[in-house]
Amino acid sequence: MKANVRTSWQVTRSVWSALFIREALARTTADRFAWFWMLAEPIALIVIMVGIRAVGNKLLNNIAGADYIGWSMLGLMGFFLYRECLNRSLGAIDSNKGLFNYRQVLPVDTVIVRCALEGLIKTIIFLIFIFLGAWLRFDFLPDDSMESIYVWCTLWMIGLASGMVFSVLNTLYTDIGRIVKICMLPLLILSGTLMPINYLPVDIQELLLINPLVHGLELLRQSFYSEYRMINGISFMYLNLWAIGLMALGLWLNIFFLKRLKTL
Repeated sequence: MKANVRTSWQVTRSVWSALFIREALARTTADRFAWFWMLAEPIALIVIMVGIRAVGNKLLNNIAGADYIGWSMLGLMGFFLYRECLNRSLGAIDSNKGLFNYRQVLPVDTVIVRCALEGLIKTIIFLIFIFLGAWLRFDFLPDDSMESIYVWCTLWMIGLASGMVFSVLNTLYTDIGRIVKICMLPLLILSGTLMPINYLPVDIQELLLINPLVHGLELLRQSFYSEYRMINGISFMYLNLWAIGLMALGLWLNIFFLKRLKTL
């Protein structure tokens, strides 16, 4: 009897499924408060920002066309989606080295699965915030649902692509991961997550527009609040080009250094 021969896609799907279950169990059961901390961080930051607003910061009181609490929630959730995909990817290759003895498992598979799991978790938390806000009668529902889904997925893709790049670099040069984590706090501020960028001088705005996360977060907010005034220069094309460019670079690095990644 002739044995069934599986296609490359079937093998890849099986590898991803097994890795996904393994990562999901490790992510959600390693700490009894795992789900609590996933919700607590964005809630705490939103409460802090609302507290700042209550003190009387006029800059934060005058966000044209958007509810401040929703504006803050969208910025934080969009940034956390990117940050967690990148941070979780940094150690994906090192922590799964034993699996590379199986030729079907590639280093890039571990990064893709970790980012898929993180994207799923952050999407569930995001939906919880949206429905909870709607139940409490906050203006959290998107004006353009399809655009909000598209931007959310693009932010995830940039996080995945960045993870593919820096997971390789961190495996080859271990100090890269430390530098990336140190840069997360400045990046949080420079992405317009906590403060409206359109109140900054035009010259600074133009510099900040180099950061694709600024484009992603502003577009995400605009998809929820159609009357929200984005800063000049925000572009879907620029965001997409970053996602495609980083993805191509990440795939190239994984192919070029494949043997070293499996043996290091």
